[in-house]
Amino acid sequence: MSNDDEAVANRLRMHVERLAGDIGERHVFAPAALQRAASYISDEWAKVGYIVEPQEYDVLGISCANLVATRKGRARKTEIVLLGAHYDSVMRCPGANDNASGVAALLEISRLFQTVEPELTVRFVAFVNEEPPFFLTNQQGSMVYARAARRRGDNIRFMASLETMGYYSDEPQSQMYPPLFGLFYPDRGNFIGIVSDFRSRNAMRRLAEAFRAKSDFPLQTTSTFRFIPGVSWSDHRSFWRHGYRAVMVTDTAFYRYRHYHAPSDTPERLTYCAFAQVTRGLFDAFAVVARDGVD
Repeated sequence: MSNDDEAVANRLRMHVERLAGDIGERHVFAPAALQRAASYISDEWAKVGYIVEPQEYDVLGISCANLVATRKGRARKTEIVLLGAHYDSVMRCPGANDNASGVAALLEISRLFQTVEPELTVRFVAFVNEEPPFFLTNQQGSMVYARAARRRGDNIRFMASLETMGYYSDEPQSQMYPPLFGLFYPDRGNFIGIVSDFRSRNAMRRLAEAFRAKSDFPLQTTSTFRFIPGVSWSDHRSFWRHGYRAVMVTDTAFYRYRHYHAPSDTPERLTYCAFAQVTRGLFDAFAVVARDGVD
């Protein structure tokens, strides 16, 4: 592992340990922890120069907030590339991989974006209330955000949901799939995946092309039907629902990670060396997309 990757791995571990270790289970039924997580994310963004804009709304009498940080583009600043990750956890789970890993990647990628000047605007959003009982409802944070974005007329060219990203294995048979997919994809869970519906296929391919040009970390992609289990199970679905192109970037969650939605989803389960390579590769890929756009 290079010195740069080691530094990235250390920062990713720090974020995951803070969110899933020190804070732990975080959702509207543990509102103090949810607020501590939101404060941590906001503080980390402020440290690297972002102004954080909360999008607040109430759920069951509890004040919740999506958190937004923006890196303004130059020539094409009205066009937006949006990266998002949910910071809540499912109940009775500390949520290290799901989804402190996605938030950690979001924080690290946004930090690295302060070193470049994108042509398009890059918006980073930490979403609240992705997990049940709010998933698929109008109280899901990404649904609140996407609906407001559509009403504002935001020109979101491409959205990527960073979801459950921190576990990799070279062991044979460590990767499972929905029916038939195993005929076409490897049986080792040592890759990062990019998943899209058919409408977002070109955007998925553009991101994949940029990732492969910048990183030799294994990558698998699929564009498929939304109804296949797991394909729409994150915040990208909210953007599909509002007419935006979106993908999910994931280690495939429960198809690989046996601690998914369990009390054992703790920080030491993650494989930070591989996770750092993925995160660095994704930053480089998103930097290309934010420079050249998505047709």
